[in-house]
Parts: sequence; C-alpha cells; structure tokens
Amino acid sequence: MQTKRLFLQSVLALGSFASATAAFAATPIKFQLDWRFEGPAALFLQPVAKGYFQAAGLNVTVDAGSGSGGAIQRVASGSYDMGFADLAALMEFHANNPEVKDKPVAVMMVYNNTPASVMALKKSAIAKPADLTGKKLGAPVFDAGRRGFPLFAKANKVGDVQWTTMDPPLRETMLVRGDIDAITGFTFTSLLNLEARGVKAADVTVMPFADNGVKLYGNAIIASAKLVRENPEAVRSFLKAFSKGAKEVMANPGSAIAYVKERDGIVNSALETRRLQLAIDTVINTADARGEGFGQVSPTRMALMASQISDVYATKTRVNPETLWNGRFLPPVADLDVFPKK
Repeated sequence: MQTKRLFLQSVLALGSFASATAAFAATPIKFQLDWRFEGPAALFLQPVAKGYFQAAGLNVTVDAGSGSGGAIQRVASGSYDMGFADLAALMEFHANNPEVKDKPVAVMMVYNNTPASVMALKKSAIAKPADLTGKKLGAPVFDAGRRGFPLFAKANKVGDVQWTTMDPPLRETMLVRGDIDAITGFTFTSLLNLEARGVKAADVTVMPFADNGVKLYGNAIIASAKLVRENPEAVRSFLKAFSKGAKEVMANPGSAIAYVKERDGIVNSALETRRLQLAIDTVINTADARGEGFGQVSPTRMALMASQISDVYATKTRVNPETLWNGRFLPPVADLDVFPKK
C-alpha cells in the first residue's frame, strides 16, 4: 500500500513538474491593440482565454491601445513584441524613419479593407461623395479617414472642403449639433457612437472608402524585427492560433464578446456585439478578403497603396512594400479557411 502511495505521489509530482516546465518554457509575447477593449478586440482575447496561444507554446498578454501610431511606436521600441495597426500608418512610419534599422513588419492582414468612411446626417442633404464639395468636415488630425481623404476626393471628384479638428470623443457630438456637415472615421466606431447620441442608423449617410474607389488595406498584425529575426517560429505559432480563434469569433460573435467583457467590465455587451459584427461584415469577411484569402494581400494592390500613401502623406522617402510586409509566417491555406460558409 505504501509503495503504491509513493508511486502515485511520484506520478503527481512529475505531472506538476512537467506542467510548470511547460508554462516556464512558453515564449512571452506582449501584444498591443490599436484601440480600447471593444468588440473587435475579441479576435485576440478569445484565443488567449481559450488557451490557443498557450497550447502553441506562447504566453500572450494583450493590452488596450490608443491608436495605430502608438502601437507601431511601442513595437518599434521593443516594449511590445507584436501589435495591431493600420497598414497606412505602418507605411508612413517606414517611409519617414529610414534611419531606423529595425522597423516592425506586417505579417497578417486582418482588415482587408480600410474601415474609414465619410458619414453625414441625411437631413444635411449629403447623399453622395460629390455633395461634400464646399462642406465642413471634422475629424481628429490623425484620423485615418481624414489623412486618406485626398484619395477619396480624387476618386469621387470632390472639390475643396473645410476641415475642423477635434478630440475623438467630440467628433460625433459636433456632427449631431450641426457644428460640422460630415465626419471621417471608422464605420463600426462612429456609426455606433452616433446611435449612442440619439441618431438612428437609418438617418445616417455612410460612404465607405472601400465602396467609393479607395481600396486601401486596413489593420494588420505587426511583429517586431527582433522577434522575426530571433524567434520566427513564435510568429508562425501566433498566427496559427489567432486564425483558429478568428474562425470561432466570426462563427459566433455574440459569445466572443464575453472575453471583451472580462477585460473591461463596463462595456455594453449588446453594443460591442454589434460593433464586432459590423467590423466582420465591412472589413474582415469582405469580397476582397475572400478573393485574396484571409490574412493575405495582393502584391499589385499593396504596391498601389504604397504609392498612394507616399503621395498623400508626403513621406520623406517612398514607401517600399517589400520591406514592410512579410507573409512567410502565414499558416497553411487550410488554417486560413476561417470565413463562415454562406
């Protein structure tokens, strides 16, 4: 009896040691979001909560962000290993910092289309892009839609407009008050913010860049040059585990919001579920994304975007898409089959 007890104790001790060793061996990955813990953050929080990253040998921590520029800076500085950021912002960083040797690179496209759009209240009689000529538009100075607006204006023959700058929380408020005629912003952010201010979605004219001649890519997963160089397998494992989680999130957005709620207890679950579904429908599970494949990019489209960003952002050097995109860590095609079947 004593021998059997000693044997069981030894087995349990070995099991505990193995578990502790596995946890100790997991590669730590600090991940920086582009924004707060809102609906789309579920794409990253669910695979953490369900242990997909841990099973892949990674100890991933996800932190809220304050914008794509900040996410890129933190990954570039080494304070974060990976992040989520607008590709246009990454292009600008590359082209404006030629002296920086180790710059972050994009390793997986998530928002195949930019979420940027122009929004106006229907009562303003702005029904199409050309109606914006001579109007007063508002957005924070760093807003992706505002910065890319010259492309939108050129594609739609929009004449001169007047810009008003404000902090992000005031954008939708100023539109509702009539201080400005239209705003630029992410569709799944500003549209829901307008609803929170008493405006019905049916009373808003939404003009997405992607539907009006501007085919910019949106947010991508980025990785530090150090991580890519020293631990490429960690990048590969991260993307595979992320893809597994993304497939589940798109199949059942409602349940995925629970993981966002865990990180920020004051979020409105119903609202964030709508935000997540809107993001899926408008920038993730799109015709362009299905055509190119989840996580992937078209070299031709990428080259065009690089040229456009170089011109519109007036960068110090021309954007070189070959230095900022690295698709060799993407999972096999079978693992990238994440879109819900129609």
